[in-house]
Order: sequence, then C-alpha cells, then structure tokens
Amino acid sequence: MDRISNKLIRDLVKVAPFEAKMRETRLRLFGHMKRRSVHALVRRCERINILEDKRGRRRPKKSLNEVIREDLKVIG
Repeated sequence: MDRISNKLIRDLVKVAPFEAKMRETRLRLFGHMKRRSVHALVRRCERINILEDKRGRRRPKKSLNEVIREDLKVIG
C-alpha cells in the first residue's frame, strides 16, 4: 500500500517518459544525418550493407532504419 508507481511520480514532477525522450533524440540525429552532404562519412556509412554469413541463435538486432521507421509511425 505504501508503494508509489513511477508513472505517478513522473506525472507529479512533469517529466516525459524515457521512451519519448529516446525517440526524440533518435529523430533529431536522423534529421541531422539527412541534412549532411551525400559524401559525408555519416552518409557513406549509412549505405554500407554488412553481409551476415553466419547468424547467431538469437533474434537479429534492429537496424537504425527499422527503429527510425517505427518512431516515425508512432509520431505520425
């Protein structure tokens, strides 16, 4: 009974959820990358496709493009 949820504390202090702040930061970085010249190092690294000849047993990690696509869907 004496426990207070994190959501209630965040509402009282008026702090944004962690997921929203991470999404905001990723989209800001994405916008910065897209405004750079095509010959910039960041944009050249974006085009590199790493060939995976052997996969691990776990689920593959999401690429930056997949995460950005999901973030853009969430904010519309």
